[in-house]
Amino acid sequence: MKTLKKTFLGISAVAALTLTACGSADKKQAANGEQNGEQATEATTESNETADKAELTLSGLDAAKFDTIINGKTVKLFTLKNQNGMEVCITNYGGRVVSLVVPDKNGKPTDVVLGFDNIGQYADTQNTPTDYGSSVGRYANRINMGKFTLDGKVYQLKQNDKHDGGRDHCLHGGGDTGWMNQVYEAEQTDDQTLKLTIVAQDGENGFPGTVTATTTYRVTDDNTLDITWEATTDKATIINQTNHNYYNLSGDLEKPGYDQVLYVNADNFTESDESYMPTGKILSVEGTPMDFRNPHPVGDSIKSDYYQVKNAHGYDHNWCLNTKGDDSKVCASLYSPKTGIFMEMYTNEPGVQVYTGNFQGVNGEENIVRKLGKKYPQHVSICLESQKYPDSPNHPEWASPVLKPGEKYYSHAAYKFSVK
Repeated sequence: MKTLKKTFLGISAVAALTLTACGSADKKQAANGEQNGEQATEATTESNETADKAELTLSGLDAAKFDTIINGKTVKLFTLKNQNGMEVCITNYGGRVVSLVVPDKNGKPTDVVLGFDNIGQYADTQNTPTDYGSSVGRYANRINMGKFTLDGKVYQLKQNDKHDGGRDHCLHGGGDTGWMNQVYEAEQTDDQTLKLTIVAQDGENGFPGTVTATTTYRVTDDNTLDITWEATTDKATIINQTNHNYYNLSGDLEKPGYDQVLYVNADNFTESDESYMPTGKILSVEGTPMDFRNPHPVGDSIKSDYYQVKNAHGYDHNWCLNTKGDDSKVCASLYSPKTGIFMEMYTNEPGVQVYTGNFQGVNGEENIVRKLGKKYPQHVSICLESQKYPDSPNHPEWASPVLKPGEKYYSHAAYKFSVK
């Protein structure tokens, strides 16, 4: 999900990530971001010299282009795979899925997610800010004006999501200083499992409590990317993690994904205002372009004059899932008639954010060269982000994101691939 002013904020492997505290001052944070990009870019330049001799992943990545040190921590590319043609490449910088390869209807290996092919561009939060493939935390999506009250105390968070009229929100835990731009501790336990661990300090981007969180990526034998998030805290806090893969199942990342057929198992959605913040109203999808209960190509309605779609320049909304936390039921799906690749999503969360890459390929973004030399246009992809509803800390009537000492946070999402 994005804003006009900041385009990108944006599993059968176990991942546990250790996150260090973010700097307390904005100037220090910005300096660190620039330093990260410089360090990673140097490593990328060096790796380019030996690229011709490199052994590439199935998706065409050179793992050496991800080997670097950021803030004193080792960054690498990890590869998970099964015996049925599925490969997932993940960097412990932000817990990001860099590529996801599955066979199409003809057996051709097809990379179905957007990204970069080097760590330099991921770490350059000034010139190529993105949430591609990341494990988002501490709180995915938006919190109104970056403010919430917990146990009688008001907390002011970093307001990184800027809008006209001073409507500035906290988005994805702080954006360039959130978990998506931190180095996680990584443990690959076998060919199909990666465990990432992060320790976020009390006061990080304004959030209370020191949190230890793990993200576990697992590639299963039935071609499912299975993701679990777990966390504990030493002080009452809020948490809402998700994965931010950008999917295009056609394999053609230089054309809009209008032919991708979307299904969302939801009768209702949360209405948003002009700053993409929930108004508190839950509306029916019936008779609106928000109705994907019968699967249809997103291109059929993405340019609708309906006020919710028009304001977002496409879809960037939370759907209230009919599955109600039952992760044995399909909550959403995506299909490419071109490749025959079919993806089914499952989650124990109450909502899914559907984001259609509305601010990719515009305002200069169209000139950025991305993975394997591709330039991405607007609406090239679709994100399906499991979540508590946006701004839930300020809506006690919705599922609570509060985590207290002695409790364990658990969230699960799975993306199963097949062909038809």
